[in-house]
Amino acid sequence: MTPIRACFITAALLAAGVAHAQTAPATKTEDSSLTWKGITLYGIVDLGLQYDTHSAPFSDYFPPGSASLVQKNDYDSPTGLTPSNLSQSRIGISGNEPIWGDWAGIFRFETFFNPQSGDLADGLKSVALNNGKAVTAQNVGVDTSIAGQLFSGVAVIGLSSPTVGSFTFGRNVTLVADGISKYDPMGAAQAFSVIGFSGTAAGGGDTEDRRLDQSVKYFAKYDWLHLGALYQFGSSSGSTNTGYQLQVGFDYAGFSADAYYFKKYDAISISSLSAAQAGQLTGSCPKAPADPCFPGYTLGNTLNATVSDNETYMVTALYDFGAAMPLKLYAGYEHIAFNNPSNPLSPGTLIIGGYVLSPFTTNTAYDNQKTLEVWWAGLKYTIVPDFDLVLAYYAYNQNSFATGANAGCSSTVSSGCSGTEAAASILFDYRMSKRFDLYAGSMWSGVQDGLANGYLNKDNIATTVGVRFKF
Repeated sequence: MTPIRACFITAALLAAGVAHAQTAPATKTEDSSLTWKGITLYGIVDLGLQYDTHSAPFSDYFPPGSASLVQKNDYDSPTGLTPSNLSQSRIGISGNEPIWGDWAGIFRFETFFNPQSGDLADGLKSVALNNGKAVTAQNVGVDTSIAGQLFSGVAVIGLSSPTVGSFTFGRNVTLVADGISKYDPMGAAQAFSVIGFSGTAAGGGDTEDRRLDQSVKYFAKYDWLHLGALYQFGSSSGSTNTGYQLQVGFDYAGFSADAYYFKKYDAISISSLSAAQAGQLTGSCPKAPADPCFPGYTLGNTLNATVSDNETYMVTALYDFGAAMPLKLYAGYEHIAFNNPSNPLSPGTLIIGGYVLSPFTTNTAYDNQKTLEVWWAGLKYTIVPDFDLVLAYYAYNQNSFATGANAGCSSTVSSGCSGTEAAASILFDYRMSKRFDLYAGSMWSGVQDGLANGYLNKDNIATTVGVRFKF
């Protein structure tokens, strides 16, 4: 199928009137029919059909299934069923029990799954399954905070008061990720949003930090004022694997804005093992000194990693025209700095989902600081009641942080060269009923220079039509 044909298919789908995503459900669903004594069962099933001009074959485990955003191993042009295009498919349970005054005890647990395969969503498994394989033999495999955990979406217990705010303890979605969902015109839809698909922005540089284990989170709205704070414990002395976030914002006359700060120690970005590395892990031992051997690792749960200390600033805004016009405008900017970790992580370190850092883990990737700037803007227009048009544009800009002979480079010779990534998407959403909607749209994405290092193809058009059911 050619890109031109894909565009015609998109036009036909849009003319049929389908598409936009909403964000994840609140702690309590709007319809209380599945609520009993303060405990609510809720869920989302989202499944679509997607064609990519450039992608690896789709994954049974990666939460979005496909590589709707251009990736290094895009050697194929697949068509297939893809999960969670607008909203992550999930089943959850939440509770709200009045305690005293306006205080209530609350909890929330969510399991993420892929409806096209019936598997628990597990992005790290999608990466591990590519260990030792040539690029042209791989399936889609992308890092994420979803690593096959039983409750991968969220697992928290806490206290809530409409006058004071909420305190939740456990595995929290971060304040920055909440902000991405609110201020992204696509609502962080994985098939139509760069910042929804990759998690780089929502994770403050590394997608595994979109959700933080062992954390305590506070959020409150005092009339027009928003306030938030989050802290992650590292389960060891010092700052190893710790993190913290702050948020402040306001609402006024249809305008909403928030500013965020995020500091994360020992952020992890994982990748697959090369064929040579896989051989060193699984070959017979001992070997010659020039051919090192690393017994005790298995290809099923061992992953390469780059470790860094990240610092993030983000500002976001939206304007709702309200009764004057059924239109919302969105914009955001994020600045992320990557530095070598002050507390390096050793090979064999256990990470989320029970996966293990390989002997090839690097703690020295950022002798020069890497900075990544992220911009986005878009709109959502309700053409007629229950029928929305959404348009969005996203851009990444990376500095040159390479050292040695490549210092200051602006080409594809190194991933440390300066580079850019851009994407544009269009989406239509038709809400046929309270719980059921149809959607369709396309996202184009492309990379240049350092951000295109090692890529087989430098752009992709992902065209998707699907359905979503919420309860």
